[in-house]
Amino acid sequence: MLAPYLVGLVGLVLLPALVTLALAFTEYDLLRPPSWAGLDNFVGLTEDPIFRVALLNSVVFALVAVPLRVLLALGLALLLHRRAVGVGTARTTVLLPTAVPEIAYGLLWLWLFNPLYGPINQLLRIGGEHGLTVLGRTPPQWLTDPTSARAGIILMSLFTMGETFVVLLAARRALPRDVYELAAIEDATGWDVFRRVTLPLMAPVLALLAVRDAIASLHFTFVPAFVVTDGGPPPYSTTYLSLFVYQTGFEYLRYGYAAAATLVMMVLTLAAVLVQWRLIRRYRGRYLS
Repeated sequence: MLAPYLVGLVGLVLLPALVTLALAFTEYDLLRPPSWAGLDNFVGLTEDPIFRVALLNSVVFALVAVPLRVLLALGLALLLHRRAVGVGTARTTVLLPTAVPEIAYGLLWLWLFNPLYGPINQLLRIGGEHGLTVLGRTPPQWLTDPTSARAGIILMSLFTMGETFVVLLAARRALPRDVYELAAIEDATGWDVFRRVTLPLMAPVLALLAVRDAIASLHFTFVPAFVVTDGGPPPYSTTYLSLFVYQTGFEYLRYGYAAAATLVMMVLTLAAVLVQWRLIRRYRGRYLS
């Protein structure tokens, strides 16, 4: 029964990882056989301004988007865990964007972000005059302004937290009712119940989802940056590590250099996960006390 899984694991995960590791120390462009380059690719990355920008963009995205996604999913899970009229429809609405193919999702947001006829800016112009908002300001130029473009990528990520929402919804519905009944007998306020009961019991799930989203953040940024902004606006405002690797390898045919960047990305991801787990272990006693 494990044979198909092992074949897929070896052929689709382990072998590509080993090839990437080997290529990271070579110079290879498809036109000539790979030649040994040692640490030259890694030294080049430290001196590459585009790589530094891509690294900074990826770190900022993870630091902002991951907490927002988890907190938004937690809020919706707490809001929609009860049985009531319209709750089922609301749950489906939250989960629906996750089922949309990534390319189609990116093209949809490309239309939404259009500064002239996009629905987002059209809504912002309601009540304003001469194409301005109610506050008399120009609507965001989502595709040409660096700050607005970065905010747009983060906004896109918030609507794909359906999987996180489902896990937190299941975790909330699985909590024992007697604990909440005891809290009601003690006349605990809603905030006290959340802080002393709900949050400590759901802390392990929240920690696991935070780690998962931190890893997935490197993957998510590729399609929005590739389809919606193409890494711009200048200077490389939405060029993330995933897009940098793609452009370096498949557009410039610098496979060794791209493999080195991939290896750095993997090491940074592992380091982020280890830091998160250390923080979780440090504060686990506090949440469970």
